[in-house]
This record gives sequence, structure tokens and C-alpha cells, in this order.
Amino acid sequence: MSGKDIRVDVHHIARVEGHGNIVVDVKRGELKEVKLEIVESPRFFEAMLVGRRYPEAVHITSRICGICSVSHANASIKAIEDALGIKPTWQTEVLRKILMAAEIMDSHALHCFFLAAPDFVGAPSVIPLASTSPEVVKTAIRWKKLAHDICDTIVGRHTQPISMVVDGFTNRVTEDQMRELRSKIKEVLENDVPKTLEFFSKLKIPAFERKTDNVCLTQPGEYAFYDGAIKSSKTGEYKHRDYKLKIAEQVVSHSTAKQAFGPVKPYMVGALSRFNNNFDQLMPKAKEVAEKLGLEAPSHNPYQITNAQIVETVHCMEFMMKLFDELLSRGIKDEREERPPIAGWTTKLPPINKSWGVGVVEAPRGLLVHEYKFNNDGMIESANCIIPTAQNLANIEADMRKLVPGILDRPKEEITLLLEMLVRAYDPCISCSTHMLKVDFIE
Repeated sequence: MSGKDIRVDVHHIARVEGHGNIVVDVKRGELKEVKLEIVESPRFFEAMLVGRRYPEAVHITSRICGICSVSHANASIKAIEDALGIKPTWQTEVLRKILMAAEIMDSHALHCFFLAAPDFVGAPSVIPLASTSPEVVKTAIRWKKLAHDICDTIVGRHTQPISMVVDGFTNRVTEDQMRELRSKIKEVLENDVPKTLEFFSKLKIPAFERKTDNVCLTQPGEYAFYDGAIKSSKTGEYKHRDYKLKIAEQVVSHSTAKQAFGPVKPYMVGALSRFNNNFDQLMPKAKEVAEKLGLEAPSHNPYQITNAQIVETVHCMEFMMKLFDELLSRGIKDEREERPPIAGWTTKLPPINKSWGVGVVEAPRGLLVHEYKFNNDGMIESANCIIPTAQNLANIEADMRKLVPGILDRPKEEITLLLEMLVRAYDPCISCSTHMLKVDFIE
């Protein structure tokens, strides 16, 4: 197709979390335009928070995403605790880290097995895969069920968690429940991971590279999901309250979603960025998994995001077992009487120490920021929530801009598949499953 005029129009209208289009315009073999259009109507969650008492923010923002409810709840809680000057107990923070790891495991299992894997085996969806590789699909279901069991036990449910509140939990998990959960994790780790590696290690990853700025949380001695400094592979580390030095959102004319840029623009967030920046903090088995999958840090191939998610899932299993062991060795305390959590309307609210607070965590898809400004009565005056997918949009466009010229001479079907796989690799939302992109070529 080199030297020809090619117009690629990608339309997709069947997504749960949003609608996206891709436009590629090539004239006489020269790439003139690449756009990733987000055409879904805004949802105005930030506006919903204005005028609310701060304990309500947790329950409102956990509904931003049905896959990342725990991440949004934690980011919201941390922003409020930052403003209140609250330092949660060790036990509370460990339980939150377990919940974060469980959510990462849940989301990654969905993406790797149900959304990404069919692309690599030439299947239109996971349904044929259930017939040809039933154990692979059963493994995904077991992983997701385990993650949900963990969240159900600790916070009542995963989607819109009930008992995660400011400065603690409104329920108490027992030691017997922890031993049972640890036993389930151990069983999955020992029985399912070898079969998973056998499947994913055989998948052929498209050969494509583009160096970019990798951005994520980082902290010494721990692969950061819950806490840490914001690390850029290009410009160094930033404190959580200085996130605007790294992240600047802006409106683009072709999308209803903002795009985020940094001093080095664009940049990538998510599993591959975390893997690249924090490889040394991975648990031992996770490092072994990376080696068996042929994934080395740093990797500049966005198609490798799926393998990075497999590595992170194994890390989360190991990490949760470690945290359960630490909790059991110290003994679980019922902290609610000694330190009542700030739960809602019936709670007498402590005064706000600072007029604003920032909470930053790693959601499955990448860095998530919540910032709230308060008045003296503890009411939210303004809110800013920066979502991982929005941070990746400009980077996806940059990847496409480099990818397209190198594949113009390939069959239309192959170009379509590579575009689908590239966008889907970033795991932008749950609706990226079967036919995320419909591509029409006009020559």
C-alpha cells in the first residue's frame, strides 16, 4: 500500500465504559493524521463530589469504575487522610495493600485471558478459546473468583467496597478467614501458574518498539501499588502533592476525554511502566515468570503489557501471602473501639488540617490521582481525578504514529489486527473484548 492514499476509519459503539474511534490518514504513502477519538459523554464525577461531606467521597468515587473500585476508594481515602493529617495504623495499611493486590489480580486476569489472549491465537473472542483451551479459561475464572473472595471477606464486596472508610474499616477480618484465604492463594500459585506460563510463553508478541517515559509509584523495598513517590523514567521522582509538576491534563479537539502530558510527553502508565521502573522490587517467583516469558526490563514494546500483567499477577499472589503471614504473626486486632473509623453521616467529623489533600495509588491500568479541596466545614469545594486511561491516550496515539508507516504494505486484515491489539494491549477498559475496532479502508 506504500505510495497510495489510504483512509482508515475505526468505529466502535459497543463498549460499556466508552466509545472510541481511530482515524488514520495516509496520502501518497505519507502519514498525515493519527487520532484516537473518545466520543463518550463525560460522566461528571468530579462535579458530583462538590458540596459533599468528605466521608461520602469514598462511596461516590468507588463507582467511577466497576473494575477498579478498590483503587478509587483507596485514592479517595488517602486524599482525605492527607488533608486531615491522619496516618492509618499498620494493620489498616496492610489490609489495604492486600485489597490492592487482589484487585490487580482480578483485573489482569480479565484482560490477559479474556480480552488479550484471543488476539494471539486467532480467535474472535474467548468463546472459541473455551473450547480449544478450556483449562486456560478455567484458570482465569479461578483467579478472578479468588480475588473476589479476598475482597468480599475484607470489605464486603469488590465492586463498590462497603467497609473501606477513612482511617480504618467498619468490619473486622478474623485470623481463620486469613488462613483460609492464604491457603487458596497458595493452591492457585502452585497449581495454575505453571499451566499459565506454558500457554502465554508460546504466544507470539508482535515486534514493535517505541521508547517512552514510564511513570508509576515507586518506593524502596516494595513493588509499589498503594504508596510511594511518583517516578518518571525520564525526569526523576515527585512527591504525591507535586503531581502537577509531572502530569498536566489538556483538552484535545478530537476527544471528549482529556489527554495528559508531562515534561517528557507523552508518557505511559500501567503494568509495563511499573515493571520497567520497579523490576528489582518484584517477588522472587514473579522474576522467574518474567524470565520464562522472555520479558526483560526495560521493555519498550507496548504489546508486552499483557506479559507484564501476568508477571504482576504472580507477584500479587506472593505478596498477599507475605502480608497475610505478617498479619497472622502479629495477631489481628479489632481497632474500631480504640480508633473509630470515619464512616459517614453519623460520624462526628474531625476538623480539616489542610485545605486540600492528594491521594495517589496504582490502579490496575496505572497511576491514579485524587485531589480534593475542602472548606472549614469539611465540605468538598472542588475535586480532580486523573484516570490512568486518560494518561495513556496520547501515548497510544504516539505508538500508532510510529506503527502505521511500518505496516502499510501488509494486508488489510493484518493492519486491523495489529491496531486492535495495540489499543487493547493498554487495557483501557472492560469493553475492549471481542471486536473493539471496526476498520474500514477507503483507498
